[in-house]
Amino acid sequence: MYSISEIEKIIGIPASTLRYYEQEGILPNVNRNARGRREYTEEVLNWLELIVALKDTGMSIEEIKSYTALIRQGDETLNARRDFLSEHKMKVEKTVAQTQFHLEKIIRKIAIYDILMHKKMTSTETLI
Repeated sequence: MYSISEIEKIIGIPASTLRYYEQEGILPNVNRNARGRREYTEEVLNWLELIVALKDTGMSIEEIKSYTALIRQGDETLNARRDFLSEHKMKVEKTVAQTQFHLEKIIRKIAIYDILMHKKMTSTETLI
């Protein structure tokens, strides 16, 4: 079992976000101990890691809520869940490809500056 402060450190998101996720229904099965403090299981920790991955790859809270709702409906939604994640995967792959394309342009521009700076240094050295 993990406390909310331990989860904060492990996942890297604030307690307020954890409470928000719970309130929004995308963080199910959070138990409380005898003193009323949240206790997070390994299962909840794994689920949080997936939420962070989905969020960091551009999935909205509303979409995560929809996905969570599918999970709660049980095994009859396995195909729908797979399709949901497959669609998101395609969006992420498109974003990654676009980012890689832009990164290559930036790398080429840096290389041009390196060449120009080298030429400038070389021409300055011949003057000395």
